[in-house]
Amino acid sequence: MASASRVRVGTLVPIPKDNAGPSDGSVSSIPIFQGPNVVGRDHLVNVDKRISRKHLSLHTSADGSAEVVVEGPNPIVVRSKGQRRKVCAKEKSKIEHDDVLELIPGDYFMKYVDMGDEHKSSVPMDSSGIKKGKRLSDEDSAAAKRKRQIMEDEALARTLQESFAEEKTTVSGMTSGQKLSSLDSAGYSERKKERMHSVSPSKDMLSLNFRLMHVQGLPSWTNASSVTIQDVIQGEVLLAVLSNYMVDIDWLLPGGNGTGWGRMATEDDNLGRKGVVKNLATSTGFQRSHSKAQPINNGHIIVFNMLHTCPSLRKVPHVLVLHGQDGASLEIMKKLKPANWILHKPPLPISFGTHHSKAMLLVYPQGIRIVVHTANLIHVDWNYKSQGLWMQDFPWKETYDMNKRSPFENDLVDYLSALKWPEFRVNLPEVGDVNINAAFFRKFDYSNSMVRLIGSVPGYHVGPNIRKWGHMKMRNVLEECMFDKQFCKSPLIYQFSSLGSLDEKWMSEFACSLSAGKSDDGSQLGIGKPLIVWPTVEDVRCSIEGYAAGSCIPSPQKNVEKDFLKKYWSKWKADHVGRCRAMPHIKTFTRYSGQNIAWFLLTSANLSKAAWGALQKNNTQLMIRSYELGVLFLPQTLQSIPQFSCTEKNRSSQDGLALGKTIKTKLVTLCWKGDEEEASIVRLPVPYQLPPQPYGTQDVPWSWDRRYTKKDVYGSVWPRHG
Repeated sequence: MASASRVRVGTLVPIPKDNAGPSDGSVSSIPIFQGPNVVGRDHLVNVDKRISRKHLSLHTSADGSAEVVVEGPNPIVVRSKGQRRKVCAKEKSKIEHDDVLELIPGDYFMKYVDMGDEHKSSVPMDSSGIKKGKRLSDEDSAAAKRKRQIMEDEALARTLQESFAEEKTTVSGMTSGQKLSSLDSAGYSERKKERMHSVSPSKDMLSLNFRLMHVQGLPSWTNASSVTIQDVIQGEVLLAVLSNYMVDIDWLLPGGNGTGWGRMATEDDNLGRKGVVKNLATSTGFQRSHSKAQPINNGHIIVFNMLHTCPSLRKVPHVLVLHGQDGASLEIMKKLKPANWILHKPPLPISFGTHHSKAMLLVYPQGIRIVVHTANLIHVDWNYKSQGLWMQDFPWKETYDMNKRSPFENDLVDYLSALKWPEFRVNLPEVGDVNINAAFFRKFDYSNSMVRLIGSVPGYHVGPNIRKWGHMKMRNVLEECMFDKQFCKSPLIYQFSSLGSLDEKWMSEFACSLSAGKSDDGSQLGIGKPLIVWPTVEDVRCSIEGYAAGSCIPSPQKNVEKDFLKKYWSKWKADHVGRCRAMPHIKTFTRYSGQNIAWFLLTSANLSKAAWGALQKNNTQLMIRSYELGVLFLPQTLQSIPQFSCTEKNRSSQDGLALGKTIKTKLVTLCWKGDEEEASIVRLPVPYQLPPQPYGTQDVPWSWDRRYTKKDVYGSVWPRHG
């Protein structure tokens, strides 16, 4: 292909308001080339919606003259030769060397620096790029976007360091003359405090063992308190029960034959069909590597070289895998599984259901580790998504306590009983021969559980069972609880990764269940206004996976674009945990007031009738299609804080508060501000900002079956084929 050059003629240099010092870093320097140049939000380190994606264009000619055209709806200001003039939408203005542009009047100052003939340089480019000026401009914009994302990560890390430095020196406020554009209405100083809190939850009483999962490619501060799968499956595991929808055995274990590695799937319990599995090893070309995972762009999807994840699983003598796969995917699992692994797909008595629960039960010589999380057992879910995980260890019961029961234990055994796996017998050290069935899991002491289990199992549930599963289980548990009066009629948040086919009647039914509970004065809390936190098309396009992330947000346009849903849409904003660009596969539901949390649910359940159930027959029957499992965090009265661990020898169930000291826990977000010495504060890493920001007029909710022609951060469109 013939090559040519693009001539660089100048630079837009960011400057502070008073022109007396270096830029605050909120805008990156922008190279200006001969011909059209686009300047917009992609060049900002901190997002400001007042600046459009294509805010202005700057046109330069061979003789060095330059003209600015306002492309967006908001005006700019040109400062030239001591005069300041406003330029409105679609208007033009000539600019010269050393003229200053205010991208927003009074904000975002950029000086135009003409390089002069002797300093002009040529940048190689394809001849096709010269012929297609618009495409070139788009590519420049994409490059600027990637640069901005790197700068944003670095800026967040710098902000965090500055926060700790200010804390040590007790310096408050900002240096005179500094100005940073805000990510949101809370302002820079508020965000700075939020980020500082977000990486130091250990200062608080406890987190109830809820963590976000590690995300590759983000600044280190964002993963300071996160977990990997290696943090979960460790130590001397005697028996493992792995419950999930998708399980990639070849990713989990070393020594596979490679036929299954790299598989990626979309799971969906809401669309009236099973999930679609795409084997990337056969459909796309890429290299296998045992080095650090690296993204490879293959168009509409990003493929990763992968390390084997859990070599310790190879040493576990007994593994039961509860899964939701069939067809070719199941045949691959059967081919790859070790001989000591048992595969079981729980029965699905009602059509279009799935086994969707994500949990692990790990039996140790010391006790059991219960894990409830939101990720499929595949590489992309554990490395590039916003995910959540709860984990707690429990000791074996003493002989004299074998008949002791707790609500957590009863809920767990009831749920496991519904899975109907084939009972098998194993010999466990110091325990002897035992049958591995649901009743086996009564051998552990769950009295210190910090959560309640909220499960769904398929069926037509009537009588007492109607309040045992799904959203009616939530209603049942919440009705037993008392909350602070600040939560009366406070809003609800629904955050998930797949949207079912819903109607307003069911939304009212669901809100009624999630609004249950009493105020501490005895009155009902009342129905809360629901808000749906859901990624926009722009969120997906600019994510760390680009449009490929949308394959794991599998909701069709017919479900997403129902008119009655418009009032619910709220943005996925996760600046305080650094996960704006890690698309959410996590599912959470909560009720909040300010930064205070009434209750918080981490679950596998998306927003669908299949997952949560729908009342039928004049509210005497609850129909559920799928298996789901979640953990509900509630304010609790504690006698002690359990610190028992199956893997740390120096921690026992007696660690924590002195026995006999009673406290009432208070749930708050990482952004909560109050008495840091208050013993009862429990900070939960809620991954999105509260209150959520409603969609703007230009925001479009993501649906995966639409066509998107605006290129993502890897230069791809969606879908690539079709």
